[in-house]
Amino acid sequence: MPQTNKSRSTSASGSSTGPDRGEERGEEREEAEPEPKVQVQEAGDGGGENTGDPEIIKSPSDPKQYRRYQRVSSNSNKGIDDCVFVYVCVCQSAAALCVGIGSFSDPNDLPGLAHFLEHMVFMGSEKYPSENGFDAFLKKHGGSDNASTDCERTVFQFDVQRKKFREALDRWAQFFICPLMIRDAIDREVEAVDSEYQLAKPSDSHRKEMLFGSLAKPGHPMGKFCWGNAQTLKTEPRKKRINVYKRLRSFWKRHYSAHYMTLAVQSKEKLDTLEEWVKEIFSGVPNNAQPKPDFSELLDPFDTPAFNKLYRVVPVRKVHALTITWSLPPQEKHYRVKPLHYISWLIGHEGTGSILSILRRKCWAMALFGGNSETGFDQNSTYSIFSISITLTDQGFQNFYQVAHLVFQYLKMMQSLGPQQRIYEEIQKIEANEFHYQEQTDPIEYVEDICENMQLFPKEHFLTGDQLMFQYSPEVISAALSLLTPDRSNLLLLSPDHEGHCPLREKWFGTHYSVEDIQQEWRERWNGDFELSSDLHLPVKNKFIATDFSLKLSDCPDTELPVRVTANDRGCLWYKKDNKFNIPKAYIRFHLISPVIQQSAKNLVLFDLLVNILGHNLAEPAYEADVAQLDYKLSVGEHGLVIKVKGFNHKLPLLFHLILDHLADFSACQDVFNMFSEQLKKTYFNILIRPEKLGKDVRLLVLEHGRWSMVEKYQALADGGLTVEELMEFSRTFKTQLYAEGLVQGNFTSQESIQFLQYITDKLQFSKLPAEVPVLFRVVELPLKQHLCKVKALNKGDANSEVTVYYQSGLKNLREHTLMELLVMHMEEPCFDFLRTKETLGYHVYPTCRNTSGVLGFSVTVETQATKFNTELVELKIEEFLSSFGEKLSALTDSAFNTQVTALVKLKECEDTHLGEEVDRNWAEVATQQYVFNRLHREIEALKQMTRAELVSWYLEHRGHNCRKLSVHVSQSQSGSSSYGEVSKLTFLPASPKMAAATSIMDIPSFTQSLTLFPYHKIIQ
Repeated sequence: MPQTNKSRSTSASGSSTGPDRGEERGEEREEAEPEPKVQVQEAGDGGGENTGDPEIIKSPSDPKQYRRYQRVSSNSNKGIDDCVFVYVCVCQSAAALCVGIGSFSDPNDLPGLAHFLEHMVFMGSEKYPSENGFDAFLKKHGGSDNASTDCERTVFQFDVQRKKFREALDRWAQFFICPLMIRDAIDREVEAVDSEYQLAKPSDSHRKEMLFGSLAKPGHPMGKFCWGNAQTLKTEPRKKRINVYKRLRSFWKRHYSAHYMTLAVQSKEKLDTLEEWVKEIFSGVPNNAQPKPDFSELLDPFDTPAFNKLYRVVPVRKVHALTITWSLPPQEKHYRVKPLHYISWLIGHEGTGSILSILRRKCWAMALFGGNSETGFDQNSTYSIFSISITLTDQGFQNFYQVAHLVFQYLKMMQSLGPQQRIYEEIQKIEANEFHYQEQTDPIEYVEDICENMQLFPKEHFLTGDQLMFQYSPEVISAALSLLTPDRSNLLLLSPDHEGHCPLREKWFGTHYSVEDIQQEWRERWNGDFELSSDLHLPVKNKFIATDFSLKLSDCPDTELPVRVTANDRGCLWYKKDNKFNIPKAYIRFHLISPVIQQSAKNLVLFDLLVNILGHNLAEPAYEADVAQLDYKLSVGEHGLVIKVKGFNHKLPLLFHLILDHLADFSACQDVFNMFSEQLKKTYFNILIRPEKLGKDVRLLVLEHGRWSMVEKYQALADGGLTVEELMEFSRTFKTQLYAEGLVQGNFTSQESIQFLQYITDKLQFSKLPAEVPVLFRVVELPLKQHLCKVKALNKGDANSEVTVYYQSGLKNLREHTLMELLVMHMEEPCFDFLRTKETLGYHVYPTCRNTSGVLGFSVTVETQATKFNTELVELKIEEFLSSFGEKLSALTDSAFNTQVTALVKLKECEDTHLGEEVDRNWAEVATQQYVFNRLHREIEALKQMTRAELVSWYLEHRGHNCRKLSVHVSQSQSGSSSYGEVSKLTFLPASPKMAAATSIMDIPSFTQSLTLFPYHKIIQ
């Protein structure tokens, strides 16, 4: 399906990937001009003028004001020259800065240096030398920050409470004026980069990118190792006597120049005030006046004999997938036409006559993703990628050449028919409607988008350049389309079946692969004038495109919070008319609660199959609605089916009725049942081999009584006893007795909303539940001592391990939940500083506030590598941190305590940026049947009454000898003869002597059977 904004791709599945705060993110486009630009946005009530720039085109529903600031001369050796300011009413202020260089500029002898520099600039400045000072400042004032390195761009962003924005801006600017990058921090931060690399290694998408990059011509920067690791940034430089510290500073001086930079800021100050701040604060950013690195001459990097071949790859996950890829000339200059977006819209179509429609009917494919994600990997100044990735079934894998042939037939049909103005204008209209009535986004994400767009588009299109299709040009579309031929394509085939048959190995991620010529039979056929399948055709006119955008009048008194407008023994409906955002959109959500789902692991598997096959049955008839910005999602809830529908309200009832009609008339043939059984088994496997997923499964298996584990679901499916007849019987049983609880918000009247519940009860004809079905589990009360549940990871060869230390608090009220949130907020920055920055235990370290079916607790998690640390050592370091944190908390001043309280209050007082945020919050209350719709207000009142002594006492109480502690370790698995280990059972490991005080859990049912169960509990008081 088509994706808007940064991802101009069409897909039924798939997502773009990339590094964050050290991960390579890819999102690269050619820079429009050499001078730096700055974009500032905000709504202001400070002093000064607030006149916006009418040349910057914005959505009619956008309340913000924008202004561009550009110095007449950029000859100065200091300061950013080109800025845009935006004015809007938000409680959080944000800024983002894009440097027009990335990993393409890495020196050949220091792979990953650009990424490493992105990490290092955060570690203190001459003006603010504290190594973790900026993060500490942000955490204290309700803020956050991040950064990412791409092929040709590096982006930094942060947000913070408005009243601290100017100070935060000054602290942040110093990273680009005079960063410390002290020698002592280098070795430690290399470990963070290395941990990030280790976490990325099991990702098949990253592995594919590295393998694909290796196919580029020698000397092209796509062949570089952009991530960096301990080997490239520490071990090898030491051997070669390379001074990484000096090279790092030299790289910063050469590439972090003001005239490469664009800046976007958003705050509630007037535009004049923002402009004044930026001029003053960023005036010291050095400008070396050197030409920006230019790679645009390195065209056709994949015009090599190695490209047009078949690559067989062994994936980490159990998945069959075929990716067909073309390398095209850079397409960013055609942003007004967006030829690849038009092509991807048709390639990724799922309606009648589409590639995926035919493949699904043959039971050869589950999903298709096509297009260009606009990441730096997919699009940069040297090429643009167009790729089509198809998730295959076992049968589809056996017939992958026929699958590729169908793709080439569809492309040939498109080439012979030529671009279609009707279809282009339909896409244009859909996206124009979405832009016209767009909802506001999170400030930190918005400024990130703008500062990147400023490097790509002229001023008038800073906000629209990546959103709209401006101009139909059949010549431009045909030029791109003509290049998508079989003889220019690369075929990448992933399958576990390739294991043992792929002797080659990619250098950095260790991906096993083989290379072969495309079979002569198929090469000859594709080079000839092959016939087209009569089943293929372009999509017909879309009946789901909204045309009525009028706002409805209320038919009942307006309310601040949702109200229950109808209820009976078969269901109820909560409703709130939107009179705040005033857009012609609505959200419909229902929870169909059933007692049969949790009766057995087998029933859970049958429920998964039911929801997956229902989605399959809906895919084709509902696809037109999907691309017309009417979104739907069917989710497997713990205790029921969750149906979510949103979009322009005009045609939304059509989509809702379509979903219910298919649920009422659910059917599954044997071939489809077999296809989804096979796919679901792979899905369970792929979840279990991820340490963080396995850790969560084990923790909840210990804590929640009656929960069925993912391993038990896998066993139930792997035993092979399930039949299509059992699925149909389960479907009938599921629909016999239900309770339907819903929420409707947006541009519907109360009477229209009631009809959605009525349609459910009329269509499904279910009876009332014989007894209430709890939507939560009962939770075990942990004993007053430490217990360790250590299991072996299920992904052989994956170096990643995970440690979570959990402290159970018990049945608590709303006030104590808020107190725990405050505690975790205090803990975040010290946790990061101690466990990651100083101890370098791993890339991901974080404390969490846990609400486990109404039972509170908190935890600290570290994702580490077993090649560096064993899990017991990591736990001891976590305990060391928690002890030091207790001392720090005890010494907390009233002033520091009040500052943190204020920060959390301000966060909770933040206005919703769009209707979806409000709906998500209200739906959480409905789905858990707590109905505390004013929870934020009550939490704020609780916060205002809290004392420092109360916080300190609460923490020390949960850390004393009488604490209820559960540690969950997922430890690295031992390598075996196969990459695909057995996941049908858990291997429990005893505690080592380092943790002699902990009692090992070697059998979860035996451990939990004698424990007391807390009663069902909701946090409503």
